[in-house]
Amino acid sequence: MNKSITARAPFFLLWICGASLRLTVLAVPPVISLMQRDLNLSGTEIGLLSGIPVVVFGIFAAPGSIVVARMGVRGALVCGLLVAAGGALLRIGVSNAWQLYLTSLLMSAGIAVMQPAMAAAVREWMPERSAFGTAVYTNGLILGEIIPVATMLPLVLPYFDGSWRPALGVWSFPLIATAVVVAVFAPKSAASVSTSHAGRWLPQWNSRLNWRIGLTLGSTTSTYFCLNGFLPAFLNGNGRQDLVSAALTALNAGQVPASFLLLITADKLQGKRWPLLALGALFSSCVVGIMISASAWTVFWAGLAGFSLAASLVLALALAPLLCNNPDDVALTSAAAFAISYGFAMLISLLSGVAWDLAGNVNAALIPILFGSFPVLVAAPTFERKEP
Repeated sequence: MNKSITARAPFFLLWICGASLRLTVLAVPPVISLMQRDLNLSGTEIGLLSGIPVVVFGIFAAPGSIVVARMGVRGALVCGLLVAAGGALLRIGVSNAWQLYLTSLLMSAGIAVMQPAMAAAVREWMPERSAFGTAVYTNGLILGEIIPVATMLPLVLPYFDGSWRPALGVWSFPLIATAVVVAVFAPKSAASVSTSHAGRWLPQWNSRLNWRIGLTLGSTTSTYFCLNGFLPAFLNGNGRQDLVSAALTALNAGQVPASFLLLITADKLQGKRWPLLALGALFSSCVVGIMISASAWTVFWAGLAGFSLAASLVLALALAPLLCNNPDDVALTSAAAFAISYGFAMLISLLSGVAWDLAGNVNAALIPILFGSFPVLVAAPTFERKEP
């Protein structure tokens, strides 16, 4: 019995850590209209708030790797979870936009530390089943996106009498509980992670391959995060507040069938360019569908967008391992691609907020999101192995 529990512990730990990567981030979109009204935020300020997590994820990726090297997988995960929980808990006391930005930055920094630690955890805890371990952690991440958007408005917010501050702060407690579970049950590192790295340690920013992978990821990342950030305001601005929860749930729940489908078909699709082009065309069409609907069809288009974005993300994440001849260059290429993709997502988020303010109409915020979905159609690389 004890051996069976011990053997299953890594799966459970990976799943709850994966879910913790998104719980506090995706709790914001359902109440973003309440935050805007209470703190008197402009469209540009909403765009900045929506973009903070993605830009912090990119900036803190390298420091997160250093934390893993210094503290090991378990220490890095516990540290990241507690920092993220602290930022989420401090949102209870915010009284202006800058306090909201700072607490969001702290929360995002903790999650950014966790991201490289998760990959290390898969390798360390499940060396013989790394592919399945990655699938478990990704499944937790996707459900961690769905749970807050599905429960915030109908369950959590009414419990706190419609007050968005404690409704956001309560999501810190699952992270604290996860930190305790990881600290108690996660296996200790068998050996310290080396802090010395031979050869080049900075990505080549003039590499055409890095930019093509980065912009391919950027199309997916920007479309997903910006739809989560601006879809509630779009529906509220068009008098369809009743569809906010359903549309956000569809956008995030649509990823679930894609994640399971890719487990079956990934081997057949990897190494081919056409799936990325087809998926890119599909989620661009979904943005157009959302722009012209503001009805029950919006929920349909949001769900289809979630499906195509999740499938595209899985395939895009496989590009660096497939296209780098030198295994040592895979991590560097991935680091560059993530930095480019998160930076691109932040740019699109800001442009959407500016477009909203300049036009005086929230519908204008979707125009930059649409243009931000296009790069994958031209940037998706061919599968000829080249040095980055």
